Amino acid sequence: MKSAKQFLEDHRLRASDIDMQGLVDIFINEMETGLGGKGGSLRMIPTYIEAENDFLTDVPVLAIDAGGTNFRTALISFDQKGTLVCGEIKNFRMPGLDREVSSREFFSIMADYVRPLAEKSERIGFCFSYPTEILPNRDGRLIQFCKEVQAPEVVGQLIGMNLLESLGTPGKHLVLLNDTVATLLAGKSASPGKQFDSFIGYILGTGTNTCYIERNRNIIKNRNLDSGKSQIINIESGNFAKAPRTDLDLLLDNSTMDPGNYSFEKMFSGGYFGGLCLTVLKAAGLEGVLSAGSAALLNNLSGLTSNDASDFARNDGSVDNPLKTLSSERIDSESARVIIDTLIDRAAKLVASNIAAVVLKTGRGKSPSKPVLITIDGTTFYKMFRLRERFEKYLGEFLSDGRARYVEFTEVQQSSLIGAALAALI
Repeated sequence: MKSAKQFLEDHRLRASDIDMQGLVDIFINEMETGLGGKGGSLRMIPTYIEAENDFLTDVPVLAIDAGGTNFRTALISFDQKGTLVCGEIKNFRMPGLDREVSSREFFSIMADYVRPLAEKSERIGFCFSYPTEILPNRDGRLIQFCKEVQAPEVVGQLIGMNLLESLGTPGKHLVLLNDTVATLLAGKSASPGKQFDSFIGYILGTGTNTCYIERNRNIIKNRNLDSGKSQIINIESGNFAKAPRTDLDLLLDNSTMDPGNYSFEKMFSGGYFGGLCLTVLKAAGLEGVLSAGSAALLNNLSGLTSNDASDFARNDGSVDNPLKTLSSERIDSESARVIIDTLIDRAAKLVASNIAAVVLKTGRGKSPSKPVLITIDGTTFYKMFRLRERFEKYLGEFLSDGRARYVEFTEVQQSSLIGAALAALI
């Protein structure tokens, strides 16, 4: 039988197979390509939100968080000391999940959700976590839906304008942003009195994305910006297309509904990591790393969640885990655990490369007294077995290896709602 170690080496699935410096350089180059309007896989979407500005106090704002299966609302304000005042959070289902809906029905359902709170505020902060082109007036035009929302007529539509028209209040002040931008703003507001050189928002949950603050003079594709100012850029980093993918990464990608799109997040995000592990394990069975019995059991599995893969690597002994059947063959169970653990280690290095590239692109964080604050949200980042500790190790080693960059991490609960409110109050 071929060993799991040899299998992983043959397919170049180990973290050690990744040249982190080379990957960081490529990522930064793709960022600059996107800022220059020259194409590339990183959209580098301007948000027109100036994160350095102060925000209004004692002003209520309707905060909306729409993403995945959830649509949440709350009335939020900040007192003069910057203390958050948050009303009851209401939870609804995202329209278009159970059946296809028209554009008119999509916005009508959302308007019904928010109307009671919209009557109490003239400002709306809307965290809309789908690929969207943000316009100078801080409304946004939907590029595409994902996460199973069935509302094709909405693609290409202005999200904020249509919602306000459905509410019958076209004059309200509305700011549209995504969850990564909201995460950055929430982290910035949660650290009053501390000195930071810049701010980064990062999401690693079902998908992944990154945002940061860029000088307007570097956003070459938009010459109409005030060159003396800066704004948050939504990188859409999950779509990075130049990571070192293996034959098995390609096999997983080709089995998805959108092959070739968002290939980076398919290497490690929560929506795909379980499927990647199952793809790799099935290949290991075919190549004799696992016994014929275990290979047959794996081939009969229709799917594997990222939580199941993580729990199996953790060896938590759950009887509900689909991989528990491998335990009858002890050596197979150990080999499968080594394979999944190695994929988690690789994921940590890919995430560290992503963040390292963005830190270096800011040009900030050169003094330990003024680090870059990185606000991170997403269950995959915090719950994947040993991913966080490995990520911090890879990032720390890279940024301290003659590069002298200093960072600090934080997590903010309800960051999407809080950041949405702040965006409307800037």
